[in-house]
Amino acid sequence: MSKNLFAVAGLFNTPDEIIKASKAVNKQYKKFDVNTPYPVHGMDSAMGLKSSKLGYFALAFGLTGMLIALSLMTWVTTKEYPLVIGGKPFFSLPAFIPITFELTVLLASIGTVLSMIFIFFKLPNNSHPIHDTNYMKSVSNDKYGIYVLAEDDNFDAEKVKALFASLGAADISEILYNEDDLEEDVQVYQHFKIFDKKFVVGLLSIVVVVSGLAYYMLNKLFYMAPYNWMMTQSKVIPQAPVSDNFADGFPMRNPVEGTVAKGFMPYEYKGKPEEAEKNLINPSEVTPENLALGKIKFDIYCSPCHGYFGKGDSRLNGQFPNPPSLHSEKARNFKDGRIFHIITDGQNNVMPGYYKQLSRDDRWAVVNYVRVLQRSLNAKEEDLK
Repeated sequence: MSKNLFAVAGLFNTPDEIIKASKAVNKQYKKFDVNTPYPVHGMDSAMGLKSSKLGYFALAFGLTGMLIALSLMTWVTTKEYPLVIGGKPFFSLPAFIPITFELTVLLASIGTVLSMIFIFFKLPNNSHPIHDTNYMKSVSNDKYGIYVLAEDDNFDAEKVKALFASLGAADISEILYNEDDLEEDVQVYQHFKIFDKKFVVGLLSIVVVVSGLAYYMLNKLFYMAPYNWMMTQSKVIPQAPVSDNFADGFPMRNPVEGTVAKGFMPYEYKGKPEEAEKNLINPSEVTPENLALGKIKFDIYCSPCHGYFGKGDSRLNGQFPNPPSLHSEKARNFKDGRIFHIITDGQNNVMPGYYKQLSRDDRWAVVNYVRVLQRSLNAKEEDLK
């Protein structure tokens, strides 16, 4: 047998023929491969292929990422920089899960791809005897091919050819090594060449060039005009300890006295219930829509203490000082401005103001709904006609 012989190959015309041929070859030989223009269903079992070992690499890299993430966060939060946040323990596993998941997926994906490229595909070596052969051209188009390697223990070129002929092969050929692929009778295509001198030198050259460009950009270029304009703005850092712009050295300034934020109108009767009652006039119209809004807001913010009907019999009685009934003569005699003031500013250091929870229109809508409640339980004779 010639030392240049790589394999004996056979071409078939249909998927059924290649499946049949694969099953027959699998019974006699172990070192063979099949090439088809598209994936053929059932080929894995016909060739007797086992599950890919690539999944083990993915599992190993994923577990490595998980352990690195958990170990690093455990060390940081329990030893190097403990953080007390909301009474949580230093080792707060639920908080670690997102980062652990991300690093697990990151290492698993990157490690799996690198393993596939450098271990399973044996890159950077990309030479193979079947490249640029009529066999490869045929199986890349419309034929289905199978070849048996000459290094198989049971290989005999004539017997392989006879087997292919008996299976109905449309063409049988010998695939030879290229002269460039033979170095001292070593089959170069099978060797792991990641440590090849040319590849190592080329990889290191790329690393040096990329690192040099990154260093230049991050440490030199970005400090030159116009790239440095973003970092040399005429401004002060809010938490900076000193500033030359102000006599007291603090860059953060208090608002000028009397300043009103845009879109915000301060309540001018704060702490002045009598003036509010005298000067405030209810601008809200009594409409079904307004009353419906007032009911919604009252039920949400007022009923927990005052009850749904304003009687002061709330579900929270006993937990807080019981509020007065909104149906007392005093409350019924309040003008709308006084009720609006109480909702806005609070009362007696017990009821808080709701100006943050309720807009101005919401508060007037609540005032109207309170009047409806008072009228419903204290109806006059003319209301019944």
